[in-house]
Amino acid sequence: MTGPQRPGGVGWEGGPDRPGGRRDEAAELAAALGEPSWQAPRVKPLDRRLAVDRDSVERGLASLVLTVIELLRQLMERQALRRVDLGDLTEEQIERVGATLMALEQQMTELREYFGLAPEDLNLDLGPLGPLLPTD
Repeated sequence: MTGPQRPGGVGWEGGPDRPGGRRDEAAELAAALGEPSWQAPRVKPLDRRLAVDRDSVERGLASLVLTVIELLRQLMERQALRRVDLGDLTEEQIERVGATLMALEQQMTELREYFGLAPEDLNLDLGPLGPLLPTD
């Protein structure tokens, strides 16, 4: 029994090049095309060592951690505002939440200054999705 036929009469099965009858089409195509008329430029191999200094690692890690904290702070702030708008919180709860969020924002400012980071440094660019943190 012969297998399904491709255009041009070449079958899927029964080829001499591979066990089980399948032809190695890539090898056939390469042989038919011959050597390319151009050659890709040679590039220098990458150095396998990673050049890292303590300050850049510390700053990068601080930036990542502070970005996550800032994202969570903004989400908590929005949630608190929604709950205030819905009337879910008492005056005392509103005061506590407000004081807590203000203290967290102040602490974030101090940490950013300590690590030499600007607020823009905490906003990751997500490509086509836009920035991680809103810019309002």
